[in-house]
Amino acid sequence: MSGGTDDRKMIYPESALILAPLSGYTDWAYRRAARRCGCRFCFTEMVDCASLVYASERGRLMLYRGDDEDFLGVQLVGAVPEHFAIAARKLNDHDFSLLDINLGCPVPKVFGKGAGAALGRNRELAFRCFEALAENSRFPLTAKMRIVCAGDPGPTVELARGLVERGARAITVHGRTREGFYSGEVDFAVIRAVREALPHIPVIANGGVISVETARIMREKTGCSRLMLAQGAMGNPWLFSQIAEGADDPVLDRWKELVRSHVSDMVSLYGEETALRCARKIVHDYLKGRGFPAALRAEASALVTMRDLDALLAHARPAVSRSPSIRSIRRTEEEPGL
Repeated sequence: MSGGTDDRKMIYPESALILAPLSGYTDWAYRRAARRCGCRFCFTEMVDCASLVYASERGRLMLYRGDDEDFLGVQLVGAVPEHFAIAARKLNDHDFSLLDINLGCPVPKVFGKGAGAALGRNRELAFRCFEALAENSRFPLTAKMRIVCAGDPGPTVELARGLVERGARAITVHGRTREGFYSGEVDFAVIRAVREALPHIPVIANGGVISVETARIMREKTGCSRLMLAQGAMGNPWLFSQIAEGADDPVLDRWKELVRSHVSDMVSLYGEETALRCARKIVHDYLKGRGFPAALRAEASALVTMRDLDALLAHARPAVSRSPSIRSIRRTEEEPGL
């Protein structure tokens, strides 16, 4: 059933930069901040199939799509084929660009249920879950996985190939095993092996892209022009335009403007009380690695109102550092990054 009306069209063009589905982060406000910095391809937060099966309020809110979003994918996580089938049918009533199956989430509460990276290691069940999606969804389907075995491309390639044979239109490979979580060395060779085994569909490289230089290395070593950004874009949406266009580090005033716009959009979505509570971690990410004093980070942990945020931004000024940083801020257009 899946595939839409133009199965021949590539889901992602060459050199596409994609914002990863991040649980607890990539809501409409988060995606809007990324789009302001040049990102087109975005996902909702990772959605548990069970939240759709049992119609939870959180599941409904996670599916919100803004009128300004021309591309939006939904990533589903689960381990029960029938849950994927029901979720797919419910999502058919919405308007999305694609559905993605998660075969890579390493966190214990997901892995322990046999989902995410655990499902990626259970190839036959993964195929059954994907087939349940394919038989019930009207949208194109893709998959995101971790490498199954470090140093041995075979199991990862076979998983990816089996998904493509069942209709996957693109494959994203995070270059670490489940044990590597979100740190450690990326196994470029395994990602490259998937790319070479599947030359006719987009293979997207993911893991450790936190700067223009790491993006260059990832592309060079994997042969993948398409990249998915996750932690590297947290509090740093400018990374999209820096990789794509060679854009400069943000000027301090522009940094403040984007932080405020991001949180203001959260208020529009959730109301001020809930939004500011959720925004504390978002503001922390914007402050991270930019030389702001500890006192400012403490203020971010206590945000209650937009007035609190405005007070924080009014005196936000990073210390001058002689050490190079991948999260620099310039005071003026003429000044190099701090």
